[in-house]
Amino acid sequence: MTPLPAPKLLEKYRPLLKSYITTSHTLITIILSHLNTRLSLPPNTLQNLHKLRAISGDQVRFIKAPPQPPTDRRTALGAHTDFGSVTVLFNRLGGLQVRLPSSIKAVLPTALVTDGDEIAEIAEVEHGWAYVKPLPGHAIINLGDALVMFTKGVLRSNVHRVVVPPGLQAEVTRFSLVYFCRPEDDVVLKPLRESALVMERCGDLVDEEEESVDSKTWILRRALGRRIGGKWEDSVGTENARGVKG
Repeated sequence: MTPLPAPKLLEKYRPLLKSYITTSHTLITIILSHLNTRLSLPPNTLQNLHKLRAISGDQVRFIKAPPQPPTDRRTALGAHTDFGSVTVLFNRLGGLQVRLPSSIKAVLPTALVTDGDEIAEIAEVEHGWAYVKPLPGHAIINLGDALVMFTKGVLRSNVHRVVVPPGLQAEVTRFSLVYFCRPEDDVVLKPLRESALVMERCGDLVDEEEESVDSKTWILRRALGRRIGGKWEDSVGTENARGVKG
């Protein structure tokens, strides 16, 4: 397959990017395999919707976020869910937060310091948000909205945002490397009824009563909705959808 055009700056890094994509996708395939088993789907059902060399909206994103001025530290990326199926995130600084369901409470630090990360962490937890602490040698994994739609809400996409890193980390440039895995462009995002768990969520609904949208259309609608505003289903995600929340 002929490589797609890319800026000259990236040409010499193609082998490195290929290695990163291949490794990340291998990890995602393992995750999908485990989910496939837990959902009691036919072998390779989820994996076959996310083949590495198929045409899809898979994306690598490298993000650089310089320190914000102390007098003007805003939320870098507002509350949202991811468009696709599985996200692999690598970063060394804090700042990523997840919104906790009311049934889950964050584990607060046992010791408090006035100039460290713990005070900031407690303040955010009180408002329903908890920091996701980066660990050396680890990736952060998010499930996205496509899996919510495939499973009728059996699997959930977590609501998250990016804020100024806590404590002294706020003075350092924050780098993130992300791989977004999304279903193949022509895959229709509808419940996988081969799973008994999914069928239980579907109830008496039939396919004709459910919205059917292919992955490419879904991604474009979400991306454009976020840029120009609009309804929640265009931009925010599935976290407030009927039959999913709760």
